[in-house]
Amino acid sequence: MNASPIRILIHGASGRMGQALLRLAAEQAGHCQVVAAVTRRTPSPRVVDGVPHFAASELAGVPAFDVAIDFSLPDGFDRILALCVERGAALVSGTTGMADAQAGALAQAAKSIPLVWASNFSLGVAVLADLVERAAAALPGWDVDVVESHHVHKKDAPSGTALTLGGAAGSAGAPVHYASLRAGDIVGEHTVQFTGLGERVELVHRATHRDVFARGALHVARQLAGRPAGSYRVRDLLA
Repeated sequence: MNASPIRILIHGASGRMGQALLRLAAEQAGHCQVVAAVTRRTPSPRVVDGVPHFAASELAGVPAFDVAIDFSLPDGFDRILALCVERGAALVSGTTGMADAQAGALAQAAKSIPLVWASNFSLGVAVLADLVERAAAALPGWDVDVVESHHVHKKDAPSGTALTLGGAAGSAGAPVHYASLRAGDIVGEHTVQFTGLGERVELVHRATHRDVFARGALHVARQLAGRPAGSYRVRDLLA
């Protein structure tokens, strides 16, 4: 939608996702420009590869931006949401573990800015969710199981993505069952299985590199900039 590069603020820039976003955004200079990277603590040095770095306490002083991409912690989420509303900028967030009040604030903010919150920014998972929803509608009465596998360090089970896929499957009214596996260094695998009498349909997504999530977030940010206020899903912004 944008002929010139969009101006991006990365909130949570010192984390694994933040670092991937900085690296991949630099490879997409024709489409996006990171104008600020925000970290919890005072950064040193202040400029890295041409990108100004700010502490979270300095958030009010960041330069103008079109979209903030937030992969931080719940205790820092309120400030970036408030800044986006104040400046009329879009927000893309993958921060998890938020309180009910924060989810409510997100819904309220969608009345004045365009925003996306998602548990998974893989474009493939967005397509999978759409396929799951359509399969559930076409196969009423079938058993539905969501099986997810992740690395041994992932604590939540089922994963947020599994719950999102289960919600898509449950849209047709079928009960959904979950199974979780934690093993090795699996980045993320999700299988949604529909089972009827004498037949089974499986829809599968496998992530083999964590960069898919950062690439997806950058894609969503480019597509979201300049849109009307509202709450969007990743699959609303695929093209």
